[in-house]
Amino acid sequence: MRATAIAFACLAALAAPVFAQPAAPPQGPERFAPEIAAFAAADREHMPPACGFLFVGSSSIRFWKTLGADMAPAPALNRGFGGSTVADVDHYFDQVVTPYRPRAIVFYAGENDLNAGAAPGAVTADFARFMDLKTKAFGAAPVYFISLKPSKLRWAQRDAQAQVNAQIQAMASQRHDLHYVDVVPAMLTGGVPKDIYLADGLHMTPDGYELWTEVIRPVVQAEAKRPTSCKAD
Repeated sequence: MRATAIAFACLAALAAPVFAQPAAPPQGPERFAPEIAAFAAADREHMPPACGFLFVGSSSIRFWKTLGADMAPAPALNRGFGGSTVADVDHYFDQVVTPYRPRAIVFYAGENDLNAGAAPGAVTADFARFMDLKTKAFGAAPVYFISLKPSKLRWAQRDAQAQVNAQIQAMASQRHDLHYVDVVPAMLTGGVPKDIYLADGLHMTPDGYELWTEVIRPVVQAEAKRPTSCKAD
């Protein structure tokens, strides 16, 4: 009798429908494929003119909704994609940098790298690769690196962020095509982050972007007045 019950149980198990397990979401740079595809679709609708100012990097760039107005009359293009690391920007260089032939690049990434466990030296090495890719594609076109920002959510990582900032600043002192833009002092009061963050403690409110504009806009305007070898079509 027991053998018969076991046999029926086995048959029932064999007859039960097998449901496919959902595929795990991509974990590498491929997780940004939809955003990259959206950029390409937008370019097919209207290709931005060459020789503008390209802002590229993570969500601090992506969520800068007033970027065009904040940098005007200098033409600014936003190609930030949320949650990206420096290595992700490197991976998609030919999709988010190369097509636009920028006269200058404004770069922000590195926070997510540290948050994922990368050492400061590894972040700097990935940015050095970005500079190599830039040099190969656009020669001496300048890059402006925005310092990693002191957010409430990641305040415990401020020492690692400071190391990355110091390493990039040192790199900039050795290169004519790299400039370090320090937004940290403008974002602190009494040694702690100002109240310029959304509820998540990471992404900035319009007041935060206003502070960034006060620091970055003069840099962009000064660059716009300099001679450039960039040739617009």
